[in-house]
Order: sequence, then C-alpha cells, then structure tokens
Amino acid sequence: MVPLIKDVAPSLGGTAQLTPVWWAHSLGACLGGNGSLIGASANLTVAGFAEQDRVPFRFWRFTSVAFPLMLLTVAAAHVYLVLRLL
Repeated sequence: MVPLIKDVAPSLGGTAQLTPVWWAHSLGACLGGNGSLIGASANLTVAGFAEQDRVPFRFWRFTSVAFPLMLLTVAAAHVYLVLRLL
C-alpha cells in the first residue's frame, strides 16, 4: 500500500496532505487485524498458549467476540481521525 499511497499524493495536493491517509492506513491495518484469529500474529500466539493449557480456543468463537469489538475500535479510530486530522 505504501507505493499506492505515494502515487496518489499529487492528486491529494502533495505529500504534506498525506498525513490523514497514513494514519488511516496504520490504524486500519493495526485494528482491523483484531477481528479474527488469523488477522494478527498476537491472536495466534494467545490461541497457541491456550491450546497448550488445554483451554479450547476456536476460530468462530473468537471471531464472534472479536469482530464486534474490532468494529467498535475502528469506528472510534475513524471518529478520532475526523476530529484530529480533518
């Protein structure tokens, strides 16, 4: 995505105008991965530790809890970006 963001810089008014885009990309990548078990490496690590301790850790159960929470955090990040950067 970095080359694509750099390529759209002229149409957005130059590289100085890319700050909101960089923040949106960063927050989206970081927070969006929390919605499923395979979306972030930390989720898989915790699942592995849980399985070692014989705690059942299933994909759909994790996703059913994590996905709504991920939507809330992405929405909060969106509000932050609109208020802070635009």
